[in-house]
Amino acid sequence: MKQDFYDILGVSKDASAGEIKKAYRKKALQYHPDKNPGDQEAEAKFKEAAEAYEVLSDADKKARYDRYGHAAFEGGGFGGGGMNMDDIFSQFGDIFGSAFGGGGFGGFGGFGGGQRRVKGSNLRIRVGLTLEDVAHGVEKKVKVRRKVKADGVTYKTCPTCQGSGQMTKITNTILGRMQTATTCTSCGGAGQVIDHKPAGADNQGLVVEEETVSIKVPAGVEEGMQLKVTGKGNEAPGDSIPGDLLVAIEFKEHDTLKRDGDNLHYDLYISLSEAVLGGAREIDTVDGKVRIKLEEGIQSGKILRLRGKGISSLNGYGKGDLLVHVNVWTPQNLSREQREFFERMQEDDNFEPKPEKSDKSFFDRVRDMFS
Repeated sequence: MKQDFYDILGVSKDASAGEIKKAYRKKALQYHPDKNPGDQEAEAKFKEAAEAYEVLSDADKKARYDRYGHAAFEGGGFGGGGMNMDDIFSQFGDIFGSAFGGGGFGGFGGFGGGQRRVKGSNLRIRVGLTLEDVAHGVEKKVKVRRKVKADGVTYKTCPTCQGSGQMTKITNTILGRMQTATTCTSCGGAGQVIDHKPAGADNQGLVVEEETVSIKVPAGVEEGMQLKVTGKGNEAPGDSIPGDLLVAIEFKEHDTLKRDGDNLHYDLYISLSEAVLGGAREIDTVDGKVRIKLEEGIQSGKILRLRGKGISSLNGYGKGDLLVHVNVWTPQNLSREQREFFERMQEDDNFEPKPEKSDKSFFDRVRDMFS
C-alpha cells in the first residue's frame, strides 16, 4: 500500500505551507543523488518525497488528497505519480538555493555538474464534460497548438557556461569567499545555443504546430480537478524536456439530473390522479431511460432510490445511486366541474390526511438520504 504523503514528509495534516516546504527540503537534501551516488533506495525516497511535496504544496491537490487519498490521483494523470528526476529538478530545484555548490541540484539530469536539461512551458486548456462522460469515463481528442523543434534545427554547447546553464560568481567578503550562481544570460539556462536555424523557426529554433492530443478522463472526476498529459506542452530548445498539457475540467449542465458527489437527483412531477391511482413513468439516467413504477397513494416528497444508477466512484469502488424525488403537481386552473368535485371531496373522510408513524417526515427522508 502506498505510504501516506504526510508520513513521507513527517508533517501533520494541519501543517502550514512553510512547514511542508521545510520538511520536503530536509528530506530531499537527505536523499539527494549527489549525496547518495548509486543508492537506489535513496533515489526512490528522493522521488517519493518530491511526489508528496508536489501534492501537498498545491492547495487544490492537497484538498483532493485530504478528501480522497491516493485515489484522487489514480487513472487520470493527477498529482505527481511517475515523476522522474528531470521533472523533480525542473519543478523544485529553486527551493534548494546554493545547497549543492551554488547550483541548485548541480544540473538537471547530470547530478553534479553535467549538462543541464530544462523543461518547456506547460500549456493549459479547458475541456467540457457531460454528465454521461463523468459517469462512465471518456477519451477526448483535442487540438493543441504547441511549440516544437523545427525540422533541421541543431544546437551546440553554450560557450559562456560550457553547458551548465549557470554562471558562477565568487565574491570575497569578511566571512570569506562566497560562491553564488545565476542563470546563464547567453542560453537562458538551457546549456545550449542554436547552431543552425531553419527558415520559419524562432530564435530558439522552435515552430508552432497543431497536434491532436488524446485525453483519458476517468469516471467520477469532479469540476475543478486538473488532468495532466505529460510531455504535451511546449518543447524547449536543445536537449530539453517537453512541458505538460494541463487540462481543467468543466461540467455541462444536464437537463434533468443534478449531481451530488457520486449520487444523482431527479425531480419527478406527477399529477394528482397519478398519485392516487399509481402507474409508471419513464425517467432519465446516465445509462439511458428507465421505467419506474408508482404505487397507488404515493405521497409527494417520497424519494425512490435506484441503486447503482449514479456516478462511478473516482477510486473505482462502486457507484452512487439515483434518487428520484416525487412531487405531486397541484392543478391551478380548475373548471367548474373540477372545482365542484374537489369541494365534495373536502367532506369525504378518505381525503383527510392520516399520516402514520411509518410515514417519514421530510427531515427524516433527507437524513436517510445522506446516511
